[in-house]
Amino acid sequence: MIRSLLVANRAEIARRIFRTCRELGIATVAVHSDPDAAAPHTREADAAVRLPGAAPADTYLRADLIVKAALAAGADAVHPGYGFLSENAGFARAVTDAGLLWIGPPAEAIEAMASKTRAKDLMRAAGVPLLAPVDPDRATPDDLPLLVKAAAGGGGRGMRVVHDLAALPAELTSARAEALSAFGDAEVFLEPYVEGARHVEVQILADAHGTVWALGTRDCSLQRRHQKVIEEAPAPGLTDELRHALDEASAGAARAIGYRGAGTVEFLVGRDGRPYFLEMNTRLQVEHPVTERVYGVDLVALQLRVAEGEPLPAEPPPPHGHAVEARLYAEDPARGWRPGTGVMHRLSFAAGPVGGAPDVRVGSGDGASGAVTLDRAGPVGGAQGVRGGSGDGASGAVTLDRIFTAPVPGTAGNPELGATNMRKRPGHHPCTPAPSRLVGGSPPVDVGPGPDWLRVDSGLSDGDEITIHYDPMLAKVIAWAPTRAEALRRLAHALERARLHGPVTNRELLVRALCHPAFEDARMDTGFLERHLGELTATDADTAPLAALAAALADAARRPATVAGRLGGWRNVPSQPQIKSYRSEPDGTEHEVRYRLTRHGLIADDHPNTRLLELNPHQAVLEIDGVRRTFHVDTYGEDVYVDSPLGCHAFTALPRFPDPTARTEPGSLLAPMPGTVVRLAEVAVGDRVEAGQPILWLEAMKMEHRVTAPAAGVLSALHATPGRQVEVGAVLAVVVAEGDET
Repeated sequence: MIRSLLVANRAEIARRIFRTCRELGIATVAVHSDPDAAAPHTREADAAVRLPGAAPADTYLRADLIVKAALAAGADAVHPGYGFLSENAGFARAVTDAGLLWIGPPAEAIEAMASKTRAKDLMRAAGVPLLAPVDPDRATPDDLPLLVKAAAGGGGRGMRVVHDLAALPAELTSARAEALSAFGDAEVFLEPYVEGARHVEVQILADAHGTVWALGTRDCSLQRRHQKVIEEAPAPGLTDELRHALDEASAGAARAIGYRGAGTVEFLVGRDGRPYFLEMNTRLQVEHPVTERVYGVDLVALQLRVAEGEPLPAEPPPPHGHAVEARLYAEDPARGWRPGTGVMHRLSFAAGPVGGAPDVRVGSGDGASGAVTLDRAGPVGGAQGVRGGSGDGASGAVTLDRIFTAPVPGTAGNPELGATNMRKRPGHHPCTPAPSRLVGGSPPVDVGPGPDWLRVDSGLSDGDEITIHYDPMLAKVIAWAPTRAEALRRLAHALERARLHGPVTNRELLVRALCHPAFEDARMDTGFLERHLGELTATDADTAPLAALAAALADAARRPATVAGRLGGWRNVPSQPQIKSYRSEPDGTEHEVRYRLTRHGLIADDHPNTRLLELNPHQAVLEIDGVRRTFHVDTYGEDVYVDSPLGCHAFTALPRFPDPTARTEPGSLLAPMPGTVVRLAEVAVGDRVEAGQPILWLEAMKMEHRVTAPAAGVLSALHATPGRQVEVGAVLAVVVAEGDET
């Protein structure tokens, strides 16, 4: 029996595993790199062991150090989480050779699926449908489009879509370089790219006694750069015959390799409804919570049971309702999915209808602010922990003899039900519904005493730093409802009302995608986000000036010269308006706010039909065209965040007199984020370049980013060298545009 467990991972997945361990009475051990010394997962564990260094290659990818850490801390089992070493057969063997229990499939099963090329050969022999490989040396225009894929690893790395045979050699070279950097294996392969296909997967769970569960389907079609962004269970719009075929193929794949534990079999489903095997992930998936919510199970608890040798029941529990998960990233979709770094000042989610409802806070709250924290169930010793998992609904507790939740009376619903289109109305933020009634007897609370339909899994606390070393995911936000339509609406609502104070996020894209008519009608494929990116990232500037006005008023309430908290005592000097300037982030639009606070009330030059009803340093209540609106204002130095039902805005407060020296040479290519220069294009100073031509590649937060020429011209300077680490804003190169050479 497991008494102490080391999680060979970090952040959200480590916290999620610790959560179940605490409820099962299992002591926890964390490992951490130097940047993670004060991270929530490090603080929450009963014991923590330092892995010296910052880069994953020196820390979380060091199997030898992790095994030593487990032995030193007295752990008797190791859970790999996902990513890092989770699908490394050598690590699994090192764990078992050290006399520790491995929470995962046998090393032989991992090895069988480790290479996608070998996995496809095994699946072909097992009768699982798949795509035929293409020989790069024999590819013809009739084979286009083609997909280049890394044989090892996943997450979209080492993957390229090729529409022109002339570009194939360069894409193969690029994919091999990225695969070698990411996985230590440069092998890539080529197969047909199925346009318009959906990404559908099946969750499996197998024990050591011959029982294999297929826990239904998930749709993961909404992706960026071949990485999943929105996932849901069950996958909508599939026929019963196709669901059965996918279940049977997945169970057959597991039996073919003697699988044990939790895993996922992934498929492409073409427009014609034909499925094709993609790969088998021999680990827990990022999106596992949607399956947990629909089936009422704790997959981590089941992994532990299976590893301890216990049998699964003959049949899995029946599914109920629909669940949708959105991955909240610190990234800017409108600017090439550029990841962001910096301090996450606040990360919290509304726990109910607007109007005094508490927050489900991911960070540590003070209790006095009306916030419900996620870290109220810490282990002995004062460390804080994430509350949740499948449980009894009253406490969110998970118990060994209660892994399944009871069926939800009257909520089986129709998971295929299409949603009503929620189009934007004037003065109304898209997708804001009327307050939802909580479903009685629905699946258990996962995040503490918040709503029982909302679950938030995160590796962050308020004030944590987002660094360049790891994936930019801030949180996974999961909503459950009896029907798909309600689940989409609830998730969009929770995201809209979240307080996200820090680097730019993909929140607006997520909300708009969830509300998109095509997605509501389950008409999506893996190209959905790219195809609709323009409309999903369009700037909604209508409410920014009002938000800037609210920020300026709250700033006035903070200054001693004003009387905060009441509307009397304002100066009446009509000829001297107050002026405050803000820059919207990340689009850079500047807003100059001009207003006067007189004995007759607010006079705002650009908002003639606006009245100020209430004001304090953190809130402005305005009546706009007869409608009362509340704007919450939070300030961190020069960073200002304004949240309201009309939308959420981030500003930088601008100085009254700009610094004339804060300029760069025209044509400068600046580092868009902190990162490492991984390679340069074959260009030299003095060469002519075209607009959009790649100059160099930066690696940051597990992704490669191209830095391209802003215009046609001459490369006049190149300051980057491979291996150089750069900070955001560093000048990497200079391109003198045509006509400016003199």
